[in-house]
Amino acid sequence: MYEGRKTLTRYTIEQEHRHPHATGDFSGLLNAIATAVKIIANQVNKGALIGALGSAGSENAQGEVQKKLDVISNEVMVRETEWGGHLAAMASEEMEEFYPIPAQYARGKYLLVFDPLDGSGNIDINISVGSIFSILRSPEPTRPPRLDDFLQPGAQQVAAGFALYGPSTMLILTAGHGVDGFTLDRDIGAFILTHPQMRIPEDTREFAINASNSRFWEPPVKRYVEECLAGKTGPRDKDFNMRWIASLVAETFRILTRGGVFMYPKDTKDPDKPGRLRLLYEANPIAFIVEQAGGAASTGRGRILDVRPEALHQRIPLIFGSKNEVERIERYHTEHDHGLDKEFSSPLFNVRSLFSAQ
Repeated sequence: MYEGRKTLTRYTIEQEHRHPHATGDFSGLLNAIATAVKIIANQVNKGALIGALGSAGSENAQGEVQKKLDVISNEVMVRETEWGGHLAAMASEEMEEFYPIPAQYARGKYLLVFDPLDGSGNIDINISVGSIFSILRSPEPTRPPRLDDFLQPGAQQVAAGFALYGPSTMLILTAGHGVDGFTLDRDIGAFILTHPQMRIPEDTREFAINASNSRFWEPPVKRYVEECLAGKTGPRDKDFNMRWIASLVAETFRILTRGGVFMYPKDTKDPDKPGRLRLLYEANPIAFIVEQAGGAASTGRGRILDVRPEALHQRIPLIFGSKNEVERIERYHTEHDHGLDKEFSSPLFNVRSLFSAQ
């Protein structure tokens, strides 16, 4: 049954063999992350059976209410990766400051940033959630880590990936040579390569956006969504479907498997926040994966992977997916910023409309 199938362990070792001077640290770190993913998947799968659902009665570094599984998942990821000698430090959505590897463990040459349980707001209603991670090189492993070490553009990522805790547990991974998907075989306790070299179609008829925020969108986003909703009778001359799962990992996997575009754009809902998603441990790893699969990822005004981070929990707009659609959205932003687009007026977004602000 398993003839010709490749385990994650074999895959990571083969990845290291691409580099003559590899030390084994990279494959060791990926396998530690995979172990953490298996443990988190087990906790998510059991849910109410172990009392893991509901609020933890606390807030994370961004002032967001934590779920019990947020706290559990963060603890699992830290404990499974801190002791192996692969990391100098790590940072998480659930921790205000970065976490240096304790002195009793060997200090490694990599940095790990992660969202331990993305989409946890959906956990109580049994919608797919996941974990997102990014691996960076520590600029100077011989000295104690500092905040500036983490503030690297996404283009400098060594690897990135996410786990999806759905009907099956999957691990999607890139180390800069395309994107591969693994499915957890619970009978043998190993991730098996089931989706090699995933590719995102350049064109799509599907988009994902939270339409409840339409009154806060910038004109380029309103223009794009209106054109999609107009279907064959509009300027795009084709019908689109709209999706919104409110789970970044689930949206990403859907786009990886059948194409589409995801938008969490800049808006005016909270003027103090330039975007909703976090750059280091959400936007950067997802953008790296998407680009490696032939897609594109943008703020609407530039490539995500070129953005130089300024803070550990920095927020940013994120638009990604099928390349031609992302480029169209970027063009609409450019035209608007240079006053080249026509004055925007849509019956869909007026006071008496489908997306009414009242």
